[in-house]
This record gives sequence, structure tokens and C-alpha cells, in this order.
Amino acid sequence: MLKIVGFKAKYKEVFKDLNIAWLKRFFYVEDKDFELLDESEKHILQKGGYIFIGLWHKEPVSCYALIKRKGGIFELGKMAVNENFQGLKIGQQMLVHAIDFGKRNRWKKIELYSSTKLDTAIHIYKKYGFKEVILENNSPYARSDIKMELIL
Repeated sequence: MLKIVGFKAKYKEVFKDLNIAWLKRFFYVEDKDFELLDESEKHILQKGGYIFIGLWHKEPVSCYALIKRKGGIFELGKMAVNENFQGLKIGQQMLVHAIDFGKRNRWKKIELYSSTKLDTAIHIYKKYGFKEVILENNSPYARSDIKMELIL
């Protein structure tokens, strides 16, 4: 059973470790990642964003962030699930939580950056209504070759 909770200082290292493990498994850790993960309170929370942790029987196994952009737009990022807990649809539950959270707060849209290398993730984003949009030339992540958004 997954319980999704808001960020607390005790989860800072879990948030970082889950993301670093995921990034190293599929890509590499970029400077932008270190900035967001090393100082998540400063770069995400204090700027009006949110971090959520997924607890599986009280064990932190997943996370994601909603990074404030402008005018009711948030970026879904830093989503990771512990490799030992994949296949339990935890990522989908986290995604649904993010969408519901955005709707409850009456945001305009949620956008995300991903890689077409992640077929399963792209399929899930589309399943939940995300549409591909034009990726700007100055994308925040070198690994990103696709940008998607969900109008709320």
C-alpha cells in the first residue's frame, strides 16, 4: 500500500538518493540535477514548489517534485521509484497524485521533460493525458529530447 506524504527534512537524502540512483541507471547526473537535489529546499520548496515522498509500508520508495514556473504552471520532475519496488505501479500512483494536486490547486498546466529512451514512461504520460509540445532550444536538461504538458 502506497501512502504519499509531503516533504520533511528527514526525507532530504532519500529524495536525493532515489534520484541519483535512477539517473545513474538510465543516464548520468547533470549539474542542474545536483543543484536541485543538493539544495532542494532552496531551489524547489522556497520558490513555491513541492516535493512528495511515496511510502510503501512506511518505507520511502519513491518521490517527485513539482517545480514552480510561472502563472499556474508547474514542472513535474525528479520522479523516481526505488528499483526494488518497480512493477507495483507506484510511478503511476505518484503521477495521479501530482495531477490531482494540480487540479485541486487550480493550476493551468503541468509540464515535464523526458527522454524518448524511456518508452514506458512516455506511454504512461500519454495514458494520463500528457501531450507532446515543442521542446525549447534551451531545455534545462541535456538528456531531454521531449517535452510534454497536461492542461488542467
